[in-house]
Amino acid sequence: MAFDYSLDFPNINFRQHPELYRVGKGEQGVLLVEPYKSEILPFWRFKNPDIARESSEKIYDIFLAYLEQDDFIGADMARKFLQMGYTRARRYANHKSGRKYKKTEPDSAEKKEILPYEVDPIKAESAAIFKVKWIEAKTNEKYQALLAKHKQMYELD
Repeated sequence: MAFDYSLDFPNINFRQHPELYRVGKGEQGVLLVEPYKSEILPFWRFKNPDIARESSEKIYDIFLAYLEQDDFIGADMARKFLQMGYTRARRYANHKSGRKYKKTEPDSAEKKEILPYEVDPIKAESAAIFKVKWIEAKTNEKYQALLAKHKQMYELD
């Protein structure tokens, strides 16, 4: 079932209303779903490998703590932050500005032009650090079991 962007995110506590949460694809909802966003976001950093290592380890520890509490939504949100650490660091590794596309006028019909790659090895290393923890999280057996249970209970399609 697709991520539902029509929900009143500022006023929903997903810990109290797990039935409203949809996994969606990739990182969907990572900056919307409370209280998890506020619990995890302060630890999300990827400026350099040391910071990325500390951040990814802390977020992975949060992921494990949510699993211990059988809190699937929290674990899924931590997994999404790990994934986002990888994708954002990778974007900055490939494009110094963090932008993939050249800026165009808002109403322009021009096809988006991809900016040239400027590989930054420091950001690439940060991305690799996050990728390891993201893969660990998404392949965790308990996470997989809670994911299946959540989908069975709430994402009936």
